[in-house]
Amino acid sequence: MENNKRPETMARINTPELAQAFIDEQLTALRDQIGDKKVLLALSGGVDSSVVAALLIKAVGRQLTCVHVNHGLLRQGEPEQVVEVFRHQMNANLVYVDAVDRFLDKLAGVAEPERKRKIIGAEFIRVFEEEARKLEGIEFLAQGTIYPDILESGPVKAHHNVGGLPDDLQFELVEPLKFLYKDEVRVVGSALGLPDGMVYRQPFPGPGLGVRCLGAITRDRLEAVRASDAILREEFAKNGLEGKVWQYFTVVPDFKSTGVKNNLRAYEWPVIIRAVNTLDAMTATVEDVPFALLQHITARITAEVPGVNRVLFDLTPKPTGTIEWE
Repeated sequence: MENNKRPETMARINTPELAQAFIDEQLTALRDQIGDKKVLLALSGGVDSSVVAALLIKAVGRQLTCVHVNHGLLRQGEPEQVVEVFRHQMNANLVYVDAVDRFLDKLAGVAEPERKRKIIGAEFIRVFEEEARKLEGIEFLAQGTIYPDILESGPVKAHHNVGGLPDDLQFELVEPLKFLYKDEVRVVGSALGLPDGMVYRQPFPGPGLGVRCLGAITRDRLEAVRASDAILREEFAKNGLEGKVWQYFTVVPDFKSTGVKNNLRAYEWPVIIRAVNTLDAMTATVEDVPFALLQHITARITAEVPGVNRVLFDLTPKPTGTIEWE
C-alpha cells in the first residue's frame, strides 16, 4: 500500500501550469513503463478514463487500444461523443462495442437494485474480456483509478469493473491518475484539450441509467429516462444552472398514473427531477430551482417524451434521501 500513498510533497494541481507539468512528467513515466508494448483501456467516456486515454494517446499513440462498450445505459449522445472525440479528433485506436441488446436482455424482469448492478458489472467484464482476447500482444491494462478510489476501495478501481478479469489475462496495470483527486483530474483534462462537456461531466453512476429506470428496466421506460434527462440538462445549461448545481437528473419509476392528453384519458409514467448540491456526497441539499423554469421543463417533458404525463420534483435532502434513487 506504501506505493499507493500520495507523496506528501505533491502540490495540488489547480492551475494550467501545474497541470502541464504533471502531463509532461506522466508522458515520460508512461513511455518508460510501456516502452514499445501495447496497452488496453476500458473507455467509458467519463472524465477519469477519458483523461487516461488522452494521456496515453500523447504518450504511446496507437499502441493504445480503447474499448468503448455501449451497454444502452448511457445518457443521450454519450457514445457518439466518445467516438467523435477519440476516433475522429484524436485518432485513437478505438474499438466500439454495441452491446445494448445483450445487456438489456440480461436485465429483463430484474427489479432488485443490487442485482441489477451485479448483472451490469458482470456482463461488462465478460464483454471486455471477449474484446481483450481478440487482441494480440497486450501487456498493459490502463485504468482511471484516482486517489479517492485507493482510499475507499483498495488499489484496483472496482467500479470500473475490470478488476474482475480472469487470472490468465496477466496485464500489468497503468494508473497515471492514481494520486489525483477529481478536481485535479478535471484541470489535467482541460490542459489536454478534452471538451468541457466531457471534463466537467456530472457524477454518473457505474450502472448508468439502469439505476434511474427504477425497478425492472423496460426499453420504452429507459428511453423516457434518457429523453427527459436530455431535456433537463439542456434547460439547466440554457438557464445558467450547469456547473452551479452539483448533480441533476431524472428518474422514471415503474408505475403509472391517470392523466389527460388530447382530451383523452392517458395512463402513463411520471418523471421525477432530482437536483442537489454537496461537498462530499455524504450529505446533500436540494437546489432551489426557479418555479417558472420547472414549469417550462414540465411542459417540454410532457409534450416531447412519449409515455409521460406528469413531472415531479424531489424535495428530499440527504439524509433522509440518498442522491440516487437506487
